[in-house]
Amino acid sequence: MTFVSLKTLSAVAVLATSVAALATGALAADRTLKIQTSSNASHASLAYLNAEWVPKLETMTGGALSVELLPIDAVVPRRETAEAISVGILDGDLTSINYFAGVDPAFALMGDLIAGYDSADQIQAFCAQGGGKEILQKLFDAHFEGVHVVGCGAYAREAFVSKVPINGVADFKGVKVRSPEGLAADVFKRVGAAPVSMSGSETYGALEKGVIDAADNSAYANNDANGMHKIAKYPIFPGIHSTPILQFTVSQTVWDEMSEAEQVALETWYLAAYNGLRQHFDRLDRQLVARDKAAGDLTVIDWPQAERDAFRKVAQEAWEDFAKGSDLAREVYDAHIKFMKEAGLL
Repeated sequence: MTFVSLKTLSAVAVLATSVAALATGALAADRTLKIQTSSNASHASLAYLNAEWVPKLETMTGGALSVELLPIDAVVPRRETAEAISVGILDGDLTSINYFAGVDPAFALMGDLIAGYDSADQIQAFCAQGGGKEILQKLFDAHFEGVHVVGCGAYAREAFVSKVPINGVADFKGVKVRSPEGLAADVFKRVGAAPVSMSGSETYGALEKGVIDAADNSAYANNDANGMHKIAKYPIFPGIHSTPILQFTVSQTVWDEMSEAEQVALETWYLAAYNGLRQHFDRLDRQLVARDKAAGDLTVIDWPQAERDAFRKVAQEAWEDFAKGSDLAREVYDAHIKFMKEAGLL
């Protein structure tokens, strides 16, 4: 009888595992972060990130780190991701800052300065060079323990979904609009619309049944993927209201456990991924708009600049009122205004 030592058996087992891994593909990352997003499972944005950018993080970190991007409400309700990160249920989120507007009006102003910015590029610059990331970290330090902000930014200006033609500010009067609570709802009220709060997953059915006439919903490509244009034939593009700012956060514990190289890689990956996502959506949105205009089934409305300016003027009054809500709200407001003036937007 031949005896084999435990050491030899262990070596054989390791070799067998390695061979199996080579046969089936690369080894999984050493650590995969569970990140809940604000995207529906059908959103083109989530599909793009999963296909194009999630694999690159593992490559950038030499197999040390990867992310699993989960759709909205996959683990916890959309407004509870920060608490879930604090207690270790989630490793992080890639979600709308506006979801936390009920905690402090500063989150509303940080999450979506309605009718403020003209492009997602401007918002990315505000986050990266205008102090946006730093002030967002200040908000989390004040309200949620143990959340580290990796970055923030936007990937598209939302296209407005509507079953009725809205060609200017006056046409909003009496229109039932699905809208997030807070700043967006306040602006729509000021122009005479009737805001209705509901989850994004309920929007299609509400439009179909006539519960709402229009919706602050998502980018044109996402609205197309969700079938919104089958029943809402008067989209507004480019959008006139919302360019939501999303946050990428992780648990402070998770962040501290990373090496410095992994931290830099994660920050770099996020910036590159969102640059790619913005470029992808700008091209995709315009391709879909051109297709729909040519087909003639939709009436794609582009507001004249005078109407856009009038809508922004109304929105500015709402910004100022929300800035009175807390000291942090005033700080966020001042940071936006300073940056926008430097950028020639005000």
